[in-house]
Amino acid sequence: MKKIISVKNLTKNFKVYHKKQGLIGSLSAFFKRKYETVKAVQKINFEMNKGEIVGFIGPNGAGKTTTLKMLSGLLHPDDGEVSVLGFIPFKRKKDFLSQISLVMGQKSQLWWDLPAIESFNLNRMVYNLSKEDYKTSLASLVEMLDAKDIIHRQVRKLSLGQRMKCELIASLIHNPKILFLDEPTIGLDVVIQKKLRKFIKEYNEKYNATIILTSHYIGDLEELCKRVVVINDGILGYDGDFGSLIKKYAKLKTIKLVFLKEVKKENLQKYGKIIDFEPLKASLEVNREKVGEVASGILNEFSVDDLNISEMPIEEVVRRIFENGNNE
Repeated sequence: MKKIISVKNLTKNFKVYHKKQGLIGSLSAFFKRKYETVKAVQKINFEMNKGEIVGFIGPNGAGKTTTLKMLSGLLHPDDGEVSVLGFIPFKRKKDFLSQISLVMGQKSQLWWDLPAIESFNLNRMVYNLSKEDYKTSLASLVEMLDAKDIIHRQVRKLSLGQRMKCELIASLIHNPKILFLDEPTIGLDVVIQKKLRKFIKEYNEKYNATIILTSHYIGDLEELCKRVVVINDGILGYDGDFGSLIKKYAKLKTIKLVFLKEVKKENLQKYGKIIDFEPLKASLEVNREKVGEVASGILNEFSVDDLNISEMPIEEVVRRIFENGNNE
């Protein structure tokens, strides 16, 4: 199978300026500045096939966004080799740029005071799309995202979820072969998150697009990614099956409970490890394979006002991977 993306020993460092506090610190900076080298990405290696959706995960500052920027050509690597669609990204060739798209959940390319459709029209000219291709692509994306009623509104009057839909349309109007999605669901409510996941999956299936997705939400990864790459402090720690990762490093789920009547701690202990307790509320850690059975038992025994089941945070999964020295 053809390798769409190939990364070998990719490395990127940054020099960060440290200024001392106060007036003396500001004055001394005129004569001598102190810099620290931050190793953002350190000799990472991975490959991707056409049509894959790969989750790229790690805590804040792990090097995920830096890697995506090197893959999309926004940053020049300090060392190593990177090939995307047979191109060297940082050379920024027109044929390369017309086949990729980078979507950043915290950045906007839309004109704030204009309707979103105006930004789409601008992108049509940027990518030199024919009117026919543009209309076909726009109609398809609008239908897939259920965005017909919002594209003619001022961007500033759209909700966060509506703006994210329009960001995706603007970024995908030229039907790119590769999508770099950096936290596309950040800050969105669970309903919009689910709709965007559905759209990403449909887009992948319809156009056989290759997608790298960074996210702090395990729900994004569970629904979209069979494979994940884990990075921390610029070092690659895991590259493999997502299901195997969860079974090995995220064996527990957390059940948070609010009771209608006070309960005794000793009566809850048989259901799991108690990590937080008050007579009217508690939190338990439970084996993910038994979470349904445990929740049912608690509901039958106690008067429960609210029950919430949550996944282990990605940061905790990453910590466990690197603590075990995993380099599969």
